[in-house]
Amino acid sequence: MVATPIGHLGDLSHRAEDVLKQVQIIAAEDTRRTRVLLERIDHRAPELVSMHEHNEQLMQAMLIEKIKAGADVAVVSDAGTPLLNDPGYLLVQAAHAAGIKTVPIPGPCALTAALSVCPLPCHPFRFIGFLPAKSQSRIAYLKVQLNSPEALVFLESPRRIIATLEDLDSISKRRMMVARELTKQYETLYVGSAQVISERLGSNPKGEMTCIVEQGQAPAVSYDHATVLATLLEELPPAKAAKIAAVICKTKKSQMYNLALSMSKESQ
Repeated sequence: MVATPIGHLGDLSHRAEDVLKQVQIIAAEDTRRTRVLLERIDHRAPELVSMHEHNEQLMQAMLIEKIKAGADVAVVSDAGTPLLNDPGYLLVQAAHAAGIKTVPIPGPCALTAALSVCPLPCHPFRFIGFLPAKSQSRIAYLKVQLNSPEALVFLESPRRIIATLEDLDSISKRRMMVARELTKQYETLYVGSAQVISERLGSNPKGEMTCIVEQGQAPAVSYDHATVLATLLEELPPAKAAKIAAVICKTKKSQMYNLALSMSKESQ
């Protein structure tokens, strides 16, 4: 599984170049883009095949047979690290089932590149890939994701980024960063509210976007002391129930023990 540049072709590692030159087959998400990369390293693959989301089920069976016959296969996506929102999972799964060794050749990744320059609180984070295309579904999905305090990282196309930012602004005031055209000539980082970034992008933005929504506050969780104790007292003596209830409710053990005793007397 070979990571390839997300923009700047100079980001291809020496190890990745060596692997691409040594394997007998390169399975590419888009052979046209991969040929550009291969020309850069002055290499013509013995066999360059197309493997994308629409034919991966078929291709993985064929590639597994070729590997069993002795071929080495390199898998590359359009850009970045395979499997991260790109084809390759079915092949890796089949290879694992067949006892075939799978080797990661790490390198460029839009996810980690954006996180490395994000000035907002973004650890821990959750990567959620591409959002739903329709606004209603997108808003519903984002509401669920934003219930979590982790930062959110997602990808968006230039034709949908403005609509997505408008949806985000309607449900959350968390700040965010939009990284446009990472590692390319017009790489730009936008930081601020969704509304401000939308205004800065303009009506006709271009380039692929990697978006990070900053961490939120963890939702406050409160417990009814009596309810927690009542449940524990069904199985435990007051002292033990009070000790556990104090941990759950984040309060003093003595307070819970006194409450447990009073509840026990009332039940008697």
